[in-house]
Amino acid sequence: MKKSLLIGIAGGSASGKTSVAKKVCDYFKVNNSVYILKQDDYYKDQSHLSMDQRIKTNYDHPMAFDTELMVDQITDLVNGKTISKPTYDYTIHTRSEVVEEIVPAEVIIIEGLFALENAAIRDMCDLKIFVDTDSDIRLIRRMMRDINERGRSLESIVTQYQESVRDMHIQFVEPTKRFADIIIPEGGNNEVAIDLIITKISSILD
Repeated sequence: MKKSLLIGIAGGSASGKTSVAKKVCDYFKVNNSVYILKQDDYYKDQSHLSMDQRIKTNYDHPMAFDTELMVDQITDLVNGKTISKPTYDYTIHTRSEVVEEIVPAEVIIIEGLFALENAAIRDMCDLKIFVDTDSDIRLIRRMMRDINERGRSLESIVTQYQESVRDMHIQFVEPTKRFADIIIPEGGNNEVAIDLIITKISSILD
C-alpha cells in the first residue's frame, strides 16, 4: 500500500469536528479505505486514581493526552504497520479494557481538540483543517452531547466549562487555527466547505 493520506481536523469542544470527519469518511469509503483516529482515545490511563481524582483532571489540557503514544502509532500506520489502539470510557474517566487492532488505511483522519497542536503530528498531515464554531453554539452542543451520550449532569458540564474548558480553548486550541490549511465555520453544516475539502483530497489521491 502507498503512504496513507493524513488529514488533521482540530477545533474546540463540540465545534463539529466529528461531523466533518464523518462526512469526509462517508464520501471516500466507497472507493478507498478510510479510518478516523480519535484523539480522545489517547487520554492517559487513570485506572490508578480514585474516581474523585479522575473527575478533577483537566481533560482540556494537552497534558491530559498520551501524545507520545499517539505520535508513535500514527507513524506506524503511515509506515504500513498495524497498531493496537487504546479506547476511552467517558463514564469512568479512564481507558476501557477494549483495545482495537487498526490496520493502515489509504486515508487516515486524525480528529481531536489538539490535532494541530503537536508539531510532530502537524508535520505528518497532508491537509490540516480547523473547525471554527461560536462558543455559545459549542457550549449548547456540549451540554446535549454530554447529557445524552456520556451520562453527565448539567451542573458538572457547566462547572467544567467555567473552570477549564473555556480557558483551555483560548490558551491551547484557538491558537492552532494559524496552522490550518482550511478553516471551516459552522462545522458539519457547512456543505460548501466540505465539498471543497473533498475536492482537495480527491486531487491529492489522484
